[in-house]
Amino acid sequence: MPKKYHIDTRPTPPRFTPIGKSGVMDWRTGCLRCKRCAKTTCVYGVYNLRTFNSRQLADSIDYYCKNCFRCVQSCPVGLITKTINPEYLEMGDTYWTPDIISSTWYQAETGKIPVSGAGYGGPFVGDGFDDMWTDMSEIVRPTRDGIHGREYINTSIDLGRKLPYLSFNAEGKLISEPPSLVEIPLPIIFGELPMGNLNETIYLAIAQAAYRLGTFLVVTPEEFLRPYAQNIIPLLSQEVLNRNLEWVHEAKIIALPHSETIKQSIERIKTARSEAPVLVKLPLTPKAKELVTQLTMEGVDIVHVYADTHGRELESTSPRFIKEMVMEIHLHLVEKHMRDQVTLVASGGIAMAEHVAKIIICGADGVVIDLPLLVALECRLCKDCLQGESCPVEIQDIEPDWGAQRIINLMSAWHGQLLEVLGAMGLREIRRLRGEMGRAMFYQDLEREIFGAIFGEKRGDN
Repeated sequence: MPKKYHIDTRPTPPRFTPIGKSGVMDWRTGCLRCKRCAKTTCVYGVYNLRTFNSRQLADSIDYYCKNCFRCVQSCPVGLITKTINPEYLEMGDTYWTPDIISSTWYQAETGKIPVSGAGYGGPFVGDGFDDMWTDMSEIVRPTRDGIHGREYINTSIDLGRKLPYLSFNAEGKLISEPPSLVEIPLPIIFGELPMGNLNETIYLAIAQAAYRLGTFLVVTPEEFLRPYAQNIIPLLSQEVLNRNLEWVHEAKIIALPHSETIKQSIERIKTARSEAPVLVKLPLTPKAKELVTQLTMEGVDIVHVYADTHGRELESTSPRFIKEMVMEIHLHLVEKHMRDQVTLVASGGIAMAEHVAKIIICGADGVVIDLPLLVALECRLCKDCLQGESCPVEIQDIEPDWGAQRIINLMSAWHGQLLEVLGAMGLREIRRLRGEMGRAMFYQDLEREIFGAIFGEKRGDN
């Protein structure tokens, strides 16, 4: 059995006071001076952590509070109240919600799975990944416990092309030449950042995190990344391909953006580096299914399909969500008997650990993430940087070690949640999760099966 994958976490406090969901108000008038104040009964100890940031005019308790309301209920004269913070509601957008941003901050700071003292108070169905529920049928079995060590659950995946079959000679000796495979212990690769006041320091932090986690960063190669060459997947545009970058030859995987001359570019890479798998970055457009099939037939090792930051299809008047598109590509490759010949990774709209499991169920081998990395570095997704304005959390001034540890903490929390999902399904290998659509329930399917015969199918149902 391989050694159990372990991620070393370390509490990494934020540089700025995070924006909390709700404010705590306490009125001293009428206080009974109880021997044991209701504040000291807080099970999360947030009142002991309370600080005030005069620069931001923010109180840290708003962020650390888990909204269990114990202090509110315990005060004998009802002097403690809570109210929603309007600044919190303005963070992010309809997809990258304030709850997702705040949860990501907590995981990046602590490396722990987020909890809510008041429980889940949101809807049980919505758009995108929210209309998909994973199978938890094995959750009652005490041996299914990958986090606490009672069972080994493997989260590693292979990057590269696989042979459709093996050939042997008359003596039983293998004559097929297996292609190069690269194994990573986590089904997550880091991608280029779509926004932010980006500089060398930020990418050094991400590259360092990739090195310590044993995964990769897909990025346009720059000389300052050379110390992490073994964990860089250089994205070589035609312009970069023509430059003489000696250190790129140290990379284990080479990436190319899809173009009309992609076949020639692949041949050029394979001539120079036959042992290195080639990754092709392809937008999820209405033609994606056919293009992925064509690339697979032409011998591409890894295909990275990407949607927009909300997980929506590109170049479409009626964009579909990434999970439907990945499912379509996966099933098409299965039908063509080519699915096992290519590694498929997806990005766009991957905001939480549960999204990683869900997109793998839909047919991807792994994911590429971008915005969660920025949020781990305290980004509020205010998009001021896109307007040429300064960053409110001065993300460009981070220390690489601090940024790397925040990302490592986040990945540790995501890894723990993946183990929870796999254990609840009774799976000990994340590779087995790929394409296991029977391990999930889809709201539209359930609605059609249960109510379709009574009310008829809704418009848009397939």
